[in-house]
Amino acid sequence: MTRPILATNNIHPSIQKVVAGTHQDIIVEVQTAVTNNDIVVVGMAQNPAPKRARKALDEINLDYTYLEYGSYFKLWRRRNALKMWSGWPTFPMIFVKGILIGGSSDLRALIESGELESMIN
Repeated sequence: MTRPILATNNIHPSIQKVVAGTHQDIIVEVQTAVTNNDIVVVGMAQNPAPKRARKALDEINLDYTYLEYGSYFKLWRRRNALKMWSGWPTFPMIFVKGILIGGSSDLRALIESGELESMIN
């Protein structure tokens, strides 16, 4: 899979540091959590989809790390950095063993098919 990303040589040198460093801290925080935990759910307050994902994981007694960034009214720019990094357009972003599996409905499909269990084991 190839995602289109603006090539560095198409970004003026005077702004390359800004492009590379904007909200890098949130990306590093998520990358660290994904590296150190089997399941990571990245969400936001007031959004029912992250709650559904967490509930589904709770129902099957799987431990996970939950990272929450803002709400519909706060921190959207920081969340946007995560969307650009991952390529996933919505929340939650769910990672299993370092693999982005999608959102809440994608998690539910993996649970129902039994694939989540094989990913964990």
